[in-house]
Amino acid sequence: MSINKAGFETVTSSFAPHTTSTVELKPNYNIPVVLVIASIPLLLAQPVVGGVIGLFGLFLMFQAGTLRLLFTATDLDIYRGEKLIRRFPYQEWQNWRIFWDRIPILFYFKEIKSIHFLPILFDPNTLKACLEERCPRI
Repeated sequence: MSINKAGFETVTSSFAPHTTSTVELKPNYNIPVVLVIASIPLLLAQPVVGGVIGLFGLFLMFQAGTLRLLFTATDLDIYRGEKLIRRFPYQEWQNWRIFWDRIPILFYFKEIKSIHFLPILFDPNTLKACLEERCPRI
């Protein structure tokens, strides 16, 4: 930690990428497909619950097909088509975690100012490898 000009403590991250290549994650449709399939029998027993789960699965399927995650030398970038919609500089990351290693379904990371939970809609093995290489856990 250091003190800035205004007298506030600032936190600097120890994350430093070890590579300069850019890696684009391939989509993974496992979670959306499981949700859509699980919603079918639920539609018979609980139509509202089944409909909500099915629509959520279709929404995640659309997101997996349209979003692109790129690990660059300095940032995690999220694109929709060719448009950059969000950039997460590694230097602001404090921690990350992939929940349920055997069946990875949720990716968590904490920045200095915010916390993010994302469903794993991309190749979990490449995601983990890129995270370990570019953002080693503290």
